[in-house]
Amino acid sequence: MMPVTPAPTESNTVTTRYEHPPRHYGPPREGPRDSPCPPRNSRGESCSSESSFRPLRLWDGAAMLIEYGVWGSRLVLAGAFGLSTWGKLADGPATRKALLDFGIAIRWVPAVAIGLPAAEGLVAAGLLLPWTAAVAGAASALLLAAFTVVIARLLLRGEHPSCSCFGAASSAPIGPTTLVRNGLLLALAALVTVGALRYPRVPADLPVEVSVGLALIVALAVVLIWTLGQVRALRQRVDEQALSTLGAEGLPVGAVAPEFELPAAEGGRIDLVSLLAPGKAVLLVFVHPGCEMCAALARELPRWQARVRETLTIVLVGNGDLAEHTAWGRAQEVGDIPVLVQQGNEAALRYRVRGTPSAVLIGADGRVAGAVARGAIAVRELITTAKTEARRRSPGRDELATGTRR
Repeated sequence: MMPVTPAPTESNTVTTRYEHPPRHYGPPREGPRDSPCPPRNSRGESCSSESSFRPLRLWDGAAMLIEYGVWGSRLVLAGAFGLSTWGKLADGPATRKALLDFGIAIRWVPAVAIGLPAAEGLVAAGLLLPWTAAVAGAASALLLAAFTVVIARLLLRGEHPSCSCFGAASSAPIGPTTLVRNGLLLALAALVTVGALRYPRVPADLPVEVSVGLALIVALAVVLIWTLGQVRALRQRVDEQALSTLGAEGLPVGAVAPEFELPAAEGGRIDLVSLLAPGKAVLLVFVHPGCEMCAALARELPRWQARVRETLTIVLVGNGDLAEHTAWGRAQEVGDIPVLVQQGNEAALRYRVRGTPSAVLIGADGRVAGAVARGAIAVRELITTAKTEARRRSPGRDELATGTRR
C-alpha cells in the first residue's frame, strides 16, 4: 500500500515556511499571492506571522553591516602591514640604519632587516584568510605593542631617530604622533582579532562584488600612500643635492632677503613681509625636531627674545610634518616665538643654509645683515651682535628728550 500523506493545513504551511527562513541580504522578499498570511489585514495591520518575521529581517541587515565592517577592518590592517613590508624591503639601507638607531646590535641588523618584514608580510597575508585571521590579528597586536614600547622608551630618553616604519612613506623622526598612530593601529588589531573570532566565515558569506570591491579600494589607497612617500623622498633627495651644489654658504651681506611664505605651527601662514612690518630685524633660526642641539638652543630662545624684543624678532624654521613641529615647539617651551614649517627645503635653499641649527639675520630694511651662523654658539653670538648693532643705530631716550640727537 502507498503511504497516505496528510493534506497540508494552514498551520503547518506557515510553520514550514517561516520556521527556518533562508539567509537573505537586501529588501524583503514578497511571498506568493495565495500566502496564508497576507501582508495587511482589513484594518491595515500586519498579521502575526509577518510581524514576528520583521525583526529577523532587521537583524539580517545589521549582521550584514557588521560583517562588512569586519572585512573592511581586516583589509585596512593588512594594507598597513603590507605597506610596511614593501617599504622595508624596498629601502634596505634606510631599514638597517633605523634598526641601528632603535638599539639593535649591529651583528643582528642584517637578520632583523629580513626577518621583520617577512613576519609583517605573513601577518598581512594571514589577515586576508578566514581560517588564519584571528591568529594574524593577535600577532599584529603583539608586534604593534612591541614597536610602541620601543618608541616610547626612545622618546623618554630624548632620542628621535628616523622611523622608516613604512620605508620612504615615513622617513620623519619619531615623535608623539608616532605613538598616536601605533595606538590607533593597536586598537584596530584588537577589533580585527575579536571580529575574526566572532565571524569566522567572513568574507565567504559576503557578496563577491562587495568583498572584492572593498579589497580594491584598500589596495588603491595603499598604492597612493606609497607613491606619495616616494615623491616626498625624491623631493628631499633633490633638495639635498641642490644644497650641495649651491657654492658658498649663505647670501652676500647686503643682498635682498628672498621672500617666503610658510605655514605656522599655531595655524595660518606667515611671510617675510609680515615679519618685517613692525620695523624690526628678523632672525631666522633653522632647526630640526630630531636635532638635540636645536632643541637645546630652542629652549634658550625665549629668554633671548625677551631681551631683544624691541629690536629683533626671532623665528624658528623647521622642515617636515606640521603636527610634529607643533608638538616639538610645545615640548621646548618656545612660547610666542613663531614656528614655521617648510614642506621641503624651500627657505633653506633660498638662503643657502645647509645644516641645523643655523641662523640668518635680516635687517629691518629687508636685506641680509650677516653671514650664516652655524651651530648654537654662533647663533647666540649673532643675537648679541644684532642687539648691539640695534642699540648703536637707534638714538637713546635721553638724547631724544634733550634733542641733542638728530
